[in-house]
Amino acid sequence: MEILERDAVQVNRGDAVQVNRGHAAHGDRQLDVDGAADGPLTRALRLLDVVAAAGEPVRFSEVQQAAGLPKATLSRLLRQLEAEGMLAFDPASRRYRLGLRLVRLAHAAWEGATLVEAARPVLDRLVGDVGMTVHLACLDGGQVLYLDKRLARPAVRMFSAPGRIGPAHCTGVGKAMLAFLPADAQAEAIARQSFVRHTPRTIVDPAALAAELDAIRARGHAVDDQEHEETIVCLAVPILAPAGGLVGGLSLTTTIHAGGLAALERHRPALAAAAAEIAVAAETMMLAPRGATAVTNDLAQFDLAR
Repeated sequence: MEILERDAVQVNRGDAVQVNRGHAAHGDRQLDVDGAADGPLTRALRLLDVVAAAGEPVRFSEVQQAAGLPKATLSRLLRQLEAEGMLAFDPASRRYRLGLRLVRLAHAAWEGATLVEAARPVLDRLVGDVGMTVHLACLDGGQVLYLDKRLARPAVRMFSAPGRIGPAHCTGVGKAMLAFLPADAQAEAIARQSFVRHTPRTIVDPAALAAELDAIRARGHAVDDQEHEETIVCLAVPILAPAGGLVGGLSLTTTIHAGGLAALERHRPALAAAAAEIAVAAETMMLAPRGATAVTNDLAQFDLAR
């Protein structure tokens, strides 16, 4: 019966939840979703809370009892969440569980926020000391997610910006991080690369990239010699946790007109020291007692039946 209820409403991926952007402003934490406080987006998020609070896979009937939604509405929302990877449905047990996309988002948000906070004073000091553009990044799905950036003066125009996703196969910070992944994770990340040729110097062959990553791991740093953008050169190192795991990447960037790779190389010791300092600060923050957050309190106190 629950399979029939799950299949009762067909939902296309194009039927995405629409948010009335006219009612949302920067800094405004309340969104008018479809003109109602309890709109589709709110209900979908509450369904995720129901599944998360259960602590184990749940049946359709259990979700409905907790959420108090009509079967047709619930079926549609569950299908949308499943299609987006937020929920996973097991036909054998007829149960729902949280999807892997949520795990990835939560992991990226937690690590990214902690890393940015830990790195902020180090980045400020580093850009002042070396006078070159500094990037902080992590890997997301095998690609580079730029977390923070400090501009040199005069500023160098380039692709990167905080929050932007960039390629890993042709950027210094991307290659520095790929090189220090465990073997299985590195192979998977290489398979995810587009290998788009951005310049004549771009590595576009998986085997060539793998060989380059071996060399980077051996020497401890990576370079981007105009591989992603013409005239732009970069020196990068991984940010490694004290126990050895990859935390992120840190890079210095300049142009061939401002000293090129030779100028970057002079600051390699400072870059490596900054990466080590960030790693220790990030680990300290993650291990520090934090207590209950507003988010965990909200999840614990949600009563969807009312």
